[in-house]
Amino acid sequence: MPLTARVALFGGTFDPVHDAHLEIASAALHRCGLAKILFVPAANPPHKPSAVVASFDDRVRMLQLACAPHPAFEVSRIEEGSACSYSILTIEKLLAAGTGPLAFLIGADAFAEIRTWHRWREVIALVEFIVVTRRGAAWHAPEGAVVHELTGIDASPSSSAIRAALASGASGVHVPEPVLAYIHARGLYQSQRS
Repeated sequence: MPLTARVALFGGTFDPVHDAHLEIASAALHRCGLAKILFVPAANPPHKPSAVVASFDDRVRMLQLACAPHPAFEVSRIEEGSACSYSILTIEKLLAAGTGPLAFLIGADAFAEIRTWHRWREVIALVEFIVVTRRGAAWHAPEGAVVHELTGIDASPSSSAIRAALASGASGVHVPEPVLAYIHARGLYQSQRS
């Protein structure tokens, strides 16, 4: 079944945004015939509340810098505030504002945990999913979920590996150059140095 959505929501902590995020978004945009990828940084992610290192404003700014060369990429502050960043609330706000129909761009490991999400049955009823799969990733779509697979993308390294590399002063970190300049200018991720 072809994808009916023209806009894909790409959520996450983006702490920091890195090259693999942009590669995934570009692949989804072109392979799925989307008009726009909406990057939605989580202000207060329920699944990893203490793992976020950079502030919401810093993560938004890094996303803006990373997305600037891509006209079809847009950054949203829709999850800004002190409330928990539940996907269902974000989806409802976007749909109420006329953004839709929506696809939800997500990694296979996060999608494998969808049954643990707040109001997950409503989530799968409201969006189609573009699931980024990699060899060996095990997941099963809940009944009723509309899933399109996005294969052949190497989504490594992870944001945590990049934070560790930045903290150690390593060179060749896989983030866009303007983002790296911003990280250095703001002294982000330096406190992880031991």
